[in-house]
Amino acid sequence: MADSDVNQPQWQVGLAAIDITPEEPIRMGGYGSRVKPSVGVLDPLQAKAVVLEWPGGDQGLLITTDLIGIDAGFADTCLETIGRQTGLSRRQIILNSSHTHAGPIFGVRYQQCWDLTEAEIGVITRYNAKLCECLGTVAAAALADLRPAELSWARGSASFAMNRRRPTSHGVQNAPNPRGYVDRSVPVLRIAEPDGRLRGVILNYACHNTTLGGTNFMISSNYAGFAQRYVEARKSGVQAMFLMGCGADANPYPRGTYGLAREHGQVLGAEVCRLLEEDWQTFEPVRGPLRIAFDHVDLPLEPQPEPEELDTMRKGGGYYAGVAERIQKRIDTGRPWATHYRTPIAVWQFGNDLTLVRLSGEVVSDYVPLCEQAIGPLNLWVAGYCADYFGYLPSARVHREGGYEARDFITGFGYLAESVEGVVIGKVRELARQAGRDCT
Repeated sequence: MADSDVNQPQWQVGLAAIDITPEEPIRMGGYGSRVKPSVGVLDPLQAKAVVLEWPGGDQGLLITTDLIGIDAGFADTCLETIGRQTGLSRRQIILNSSHTHAGPIFGVRYQQCWDLTEAEIGVITRYNAKLCECLGTVAAAALADLRPAELSWARGSASFAMNRRRPTSHGVQNAPNPRGYVDRSVPVLRIAEPDGRLRGVILNYACHNTTLGGTNFMISSNYAGFAQRYVEARKSGVQAMFLMGCGADANPYPRGTYGLAREHGQVLGAEVCRLLEEDWQTFEPVRGPLRIAFDHVDLPLEPQPEPEELDTMRKGGGYYAGVAERIQKRIDTGRPWATHYRTPIAVWQFGNDLTLVRLSGEVVSDYVPLCEQAIGPLNLWVAGYCADYFGYLPSARVHREGGYEARDFITGFGYLAESVEGVVIGKVRELARQAGRDCT
């Protein structure tokens, strides 16, 4: 740092990590066909935290997790715990999940949708308690680690994401579609000491964390974990964090083995290291203050599912049968069918240099260009899978085309309507302006 910069405002950044690997066999999330607990651990699961603050701005906490997704009910419990240990409010906190399909069932909603034994419920209940405690602990540790830092960001790319919505004469199938759109960009936020030494990186990719398939019963962080460990092995003492993007309609390709999960992680990690080592001059400074705009958005729902749809879900067994049962109970008890589902949304504005849009749910890749069109394409980073893991967030195009991301995955509250795109993008535009982004 130059002498002239000593009295200039600067970031205070704190980092921390904690192990969240299940300690006993546990039912696994992500594939409805799996009906028995895990049988071992291939690699550990972690939660990592970064606290960011700039004089005169908001203080923000980002927690990344090697988990399938955190449902709203469990997120509320965790946010209360984090708030007690840090003094931060939920508007200041992002909980992001890597969406690994080789991790545990946990939280509230998943338990209600699976056919679980009392023993399995007991395991999940114990894991819930441990996980919530760990998230509070890692948040407090990051807050205690605050010290001066410099931020910069750059964007690379990785090619293993494949669109999985293949058009056929029988409709859209869940299969590789090389001609379909995916977001293959790799945004990287660099966290450095004032003297330039690397301290941490936050990397993003928009692709299902599903290299390991439904026949796997071993706990694993999947490609996202391998990417982080690759960077940390190359950069001693550095904390790497993975932030999931809008990859609901993308799968890693090829996929299916532990070796491929390692390979995909190495490809992603190598791209991050290439940027840091060879294209370091492309990193642009990120200054403060941090301004956070937070709100809830009411996502419009379609009318109550028809009996035929519920029968189809029951025949699917596993998770789908559990959801159908929840819906049927709602109908039988005469509870009114909801017209909207409320979920959080936020925009983090870093000075005039970077905008992070935080969306909930499994967000399809269309929302990246949609956000670019709404608030401008420059210095924009869009993350999905934040806080409320309610199921898929389709765009209007995906909704019209149908297929898995539009109709084949139903949450306990119903199907989202085609108009959901306009509602979400309208709220993004509103919050971006509120946070101070120039949306012209």
